[in-house]
Amino acid sequence: MPPRDLSSDDSLRALIDQYRTRCLWFMREGYYPTTNDEVLLVLDAIQRHGDVEAFKRAGVLRQWVSATSSAASASS
Repeated sequence: MPPRDLSSDDSLRALIDQYRTRCLWFMREGYYPTTNDEVLLVLDAIQRHGDVEAFKRAGVLRQWVSATSSAASASS
């Protein structure tokens, strides 16, 4: 199975859109991360400033990023 590209993932975009005002107010409107590092920063902000549901949803996506990063490291 190829690594999942989270930068264009619908579930990531939906999470960002839902929590943009509450958790990502300091980022420009319409911003979506394009690298794994940026995804992790956004997920961290959502987990820190969101509610319990946001924390859980961001955690699931964080696991995908970690798996993708690990797979890329292992194959290099």
